[in-house]
Amino acid sequence: MKYLRLYADENGESCVEEMSVDFNPVDYAPPAPAFGISDRTEVTGTIYVRFPAGWTSELHPTPRRQLFVTLSGDFSGCTSDGTRMNLKPGDVVLMEDTVGKGHTAEVIGNEDVFAMMIHLQ
Repeated sequence: MKYLRLYADENGESCVEEMSVDFNPVDYAPPAPAFGISDRTEVTGTIYVRFPAGWTSELHPTPRRQLFVTLSGDFSGCTSDGTRMNLKPGDVVLMEDTVGKGHTAEVIGNEDVFAMMIHLQ
């Protein structure tokens, strides 16, 4: 499984890199057969958000370390270093650019975007 990591470099520029999740087979819910499980990540809360069609933002850092999970609609973001991220339902971004210049974001198309933000420690 792949996801994007959004972070600030030593110069305060927001950057993005592709990451992957490792899975290990675990008997998680016997008697169901084993399936792949990732390492545990501690969370402090979850919120659901709706961005209305036409919504757009200026450069801003993320207010906290969090996972952004696109549930419906098309969303686009751009890092301060100029890298564009086009997100569709099912895409996940680990947002860690809590300092620096930040990123922009906008709803693409005429459909609202629904997402889940999972707050991390």
